[in-house]
Amino acid sequence: METVVEVRDDHGCIVSEGEGQVFIGGEDRVCLLDGEDTAVPGTKRATGDWVNVKDNQLYYLGRRDRIIKRNGKRLNLDSLQQLILSLPQVQACAVGLYEGLRLLAFVVSSAAGDQVAASAFPSGSAQPDADVTSLILKQLSLLLPSHSVPDALVLVPELSLTPHGKVDMEALMRTYSRQRGLRFSQAGDLKETLLTVWQEALGLPGDVSVDEQSNFLFAGGDSLKALHLCEDILSSMGVSSSNLLEIILDGTFSDVLHHLARLVPPEESSTSIVKSKKRPASPPTGIIGKRAHKSTEMEEEEKPGFKVVRRASEVMEVTTRTESLQVFGGKDLSRSANMSLSLSWSSDTGRCVDASPVIVLRDNQRSDVPKAMVLIGSHSHRVQALDLVSGNLLWERVLGDRIEASAAVSRCGSLVVVGCYDGCVYFLCSDSGETRWLFKTGNAVKSSPAVDPVSGLVVVGSHDGHVYALNPQLQLCVWKRHCGGGAVFSSPHLLATHRRLYAASLGGQLLCLDLDSGHVVWSYCRDAPFFSSPNSFCGHVVIGSVDGNICCLRDTGELLWQFLTEGPVFSSPCFVPEQQKLLCGSHDGRLYCLNCADGSLVWTFQTTGKVYSTPCVFDGFAAGQKGVLVGVASTDGTIWILDVRDGQIVTSHTLPGEVFSSPVVWGNILVIGCRNDYVYCLNLKSEPKDV
Repeated sequence: METVVEVRDDHGCIVSEGEGQVFIGGEDRVCLLDGEDTAVPGTKRATGDWVNVKDNQLYYLGRRDRIIKRNGKRLNLDSLQQLILSLPQVQACAVGLYEGLRLLAFVVSSAAGDQVAASAFPSGSAQPDADVTSLILKQLSLLLPSHSVPDALVLVPELSLTPHGKVDMEALMRTYSRQRGLRFSQAGDLKETLLTVWQEALGLPGDVSVDEQSNFLFAGGDSLKALHLCEDILSSMGVSSSNLLEIILDGTFSDVLHHLARLVPPEESSTSIVKSKKRPASPPTGIIGKRAHKSTEMEEEEKPGFKVVRRASEVMEVTTRTESLQVFGGKDLSRSANMSLSLSWSSDTGRCVDASPVIVLRDNQRSDVPKAMVLIGSHSHRVQALDLVSGNLLWERVLGDRIEASAAVSRCGSLVVVGCYDGCVYFLCSDSGETRWLFKTGNAVKSSPAVDPVSGLVVVGSHDGHVYALNPQLQLCVWKRHCGGGAVFSSPHLLATHRRLYAASLGGQLLCLDLDSGHVVWSYCRDAPFFSSPNSFCGHVVIGSVDGNICCLRDTGELLWQFLTEGPVFSSPCFVPEQQKLLCGSHDGRLYCLNCADGSLVWTFQTTGKVYSTPCVFDGFAAGQKGVLVGVASTDGTIWILDVRDGQIVTSHTLPGEVFSSPVVWGNILVIGCRNDYVYCLNLKSEPKDV
């Protein structure tokens, strides 16, 4: 049988010199794939193998599906495998990804029995497996950049093979999974379990002690290893925490242990650490680790009485701020129902509604106070407070000019804070709408205020180019900071844990400020305006730019990665912490889902308009849908509900006007403003699929 081998480039052209993919076939040789019955004679099939053609010789390069990105850098798994195989301690090796994230190297040691082969490193005559593993990993750390070093090295007696004689990676992965499960099960109390996963994440032998004051990054970890550690902790302990990763990155072993002690029921933990007074089961991100000690008394004295739900899935609970995603189970479950969006109520505000709604949920101590209300402003100068359930008007206040910014609620819950085109920041009574304080800036205020859950400061930007920190209790400006040129249109973002504030200007400046003093910690500049509001996750700051890029910066102000869309980005990013994904829209009409670690594209969804609004991530459970969903609006008035896993449409609904407002979801209720003068409340409903 005559076999024809060709090498073709990405465009299908035959390569005589250089790199290309191997194609195989022939007139008499036909390869049938995926249940095919027939094929055209002469058809040549792509093998997936890439070679370099030089002097009529083929030099094997590897497979493209074995080239991955780690920490934003390319890694060829085949090249890594060959390097490990070249070590004197290694007889055979296979490299692969466990659950798509953890880089594993399965190694058959060349040491017969207990003897380790000679190497450049000292070795005894009888070293246990842990020493062999440590020796190989140490050597790899000297030979490779950090992103190429395996997360774990698994010693196996032999490499499992498929019936076709190829390495059976699935069998090897099952071996690794069993070993991990056994190791976790052998760990005793909470501290021992944490120690076990901590050591594994850092590649440390089990007999190496860990200082309780050691920081994961300083001990040799990085952001990718921190992600793996976070996943291992959550899976091995069966808990959920949206801010665990941040504590791992910024805190100590002891901080992580204390955090977990508050999550794990006492009967399930025999840890001997000293318990503090009772705290919430899911501690908020606003108060974490060492920096939170000064606010402990305040936290214990003040009982949560309300929640504030804003755009980008932000939830503030009295004095503490957390992410609404803390309730997510994090499991990928199949879609089980047909979802629809239906109108519940609408309210006429008199002019276009570009502001995003704010939902306030209260403990109903008084019968005359509604449990839930919607706050929203309009270009009609009005601020409305509406009953979330019925849509009835609770109160309405007419301000001095147009309102484009979303409102905020003070830490005490008694004040509604909203900026206005007249340059003023209004502090209104949340029960009646009466003005309690008015602060005048130098120009229009289109920025949404941010509330510090620790100090109660209200931070807001102005078109006069400044950011202001206001104390509503003392009714004074604590500090103000000029942002380097250009108006401040976007909303400031607080990272109360670090006492940091991020603010961006239309002059292309992104500033990191000390939250308490307003001093500049660092600045980052682009040659394009920032309309997008910054957001942060795991110590990284993400913002969209009018030049079309979604930019991710380290907490030191250095650009980590950027993703180029095909239009200006006015939308603000939103995160799915449990899945390490971020979502952001673009004026090219697409919603992008990116990997937080390296900015790689997970999926994209094309809407029927431009995407100006900020996505809203929520759990579909209350609406009868399994899994995590995202709601986003396109400017043509269509509201889209998508599955976060793959960007598939779950349902959509079109409003009778353009939409620049961002959706806010609570339970099975979605609220959004529209340019036809109305604010809409829609119900998310699910019905079982027809069988």
